[in-house]
Amino acid sequence: MNPKFTKLSVTTEFEVYGSENDLNSHEQSLLKKAQLSMKNAYAPYSNFLVGAAILLENGEIVVGNNQENAAYPSGLCAERVAIFHASAIHPGVPVTAIAVCCKASGSVIETPVPPCGACRQVIAEYETKYDSPIRIIMQGEKGKVYASNNIEALLPLMFNRKYLK
Repeated sequence: MNPKFTKLSVTTEFEVYGSENDLNSHEQSLLKKAQLSMKNAYAPYSNFLVGAAILLENGEIVVGNNQENAAYPSGLCAERVAIFHASAIHPGVPVTAIAVCCKASGSVIETPVPPCGACRQVIAEYETKYDSPIRIIMQGEKGKVYASNNIEALLPLMFNRKYLK
């Protein structure tokens, strides 16, 4: 054993629901809006549709869906489309929750799909910006739903503005 280091163990927890029907009515509604938004995703290359719905502190719900581009890096994920849109039309209003769902052509996704790394970092930015946690609700096309009360469950040891002071 090398005496020059110790180990840091990071653990995380999620709430696991059998289906969307086990969520409270507000979260069911948010997930339904994400599912509806997913249908309008523009994903001709991956055929992987993602929908997101953002609940703002003022009660407004803003949706987004993934938008692909033939120049792949020019596309944008549903979560970032929704968060940036919410911030543009409701500046200064904190995000309290985000629901994310997806559907793939040719298969049924029954495992909740979490936001990608870039989306996790953006969610972290908005949590830090307002010093307020964002509940994250994730589902595949159907089946179980995972929920977390903040981004740290998905992005432990996250980088944020506190390091830039």
